[in-house]
Amino acid sequence: MICARYKVVAALALALVLAGCGSAPPLNYYTLVAPVAEAPLGGPPASFEFELLPVGVPAEVDRPQLLVRRGAQGMLVLDGERWAAPLADEVRAALSADLSRELNARDASGLPEGGMPRLRIKLDLRRFDSVPGSYALLDASWAVHGLEGGESATCRSVIRQSVGAGYDALVQGYQQALRTLAASIAATTRSVAAGEAHACPPQ
Repeated sequence: MICARYKVVAALALALVLAGCGSAPPLNYYTLVAPVAEAPLGGPPASFEFELLPVGVPAEVDRPQLLVRRGAQGMLVLDGERWAAPLADEVRAALSADLSRELNARDASGLPEGGMPRLRIKLDLRRFDSVPGSYALLDASWAVHGLEGGESATCRSVIRQSVGAGYDALVQGYQQALRTLAASIAATTRSVAAGEAHACPPQ
């Protein structure tokens, strides 16, 4: 009788655990890497390749969860809405793809040097900020350097992208902001590669 009673208690405990697991909200994962675009590459193949260094992100957003602004001062951590990879890796992967398309050039990061000139690109995000249903904002400082000296450029871009309702729209806004940033970096990179006078993009 005692063993039977224990079996009933154990069965009830297991049922409660399973019920608790079933009621947990699902986790949603997002990536900043946009779907493969059907748009053509940015002109003829480049006569150089580039190396995109690891991206710096602000400490407060360097977490698995999406962090959004709530009110004038408050921030909200969205436990159920998460990045598919660490945010710095997400930003770097998205920017690498966008730059490769804009420049029609290879990201040769981590690869041995070949016969083509190589430029180094460094990006640090000062702000990665958003309000759902309102905007997604990037404030970035970035630099382009030739590995063998020569021309270089150090610039800053602040990009604010309007977004619709929902977290899918918010992430799409960040994707568009990164594409805009890539276009600015690509224009300066072409000038540095050609040894021409260059100017940072307007704010």
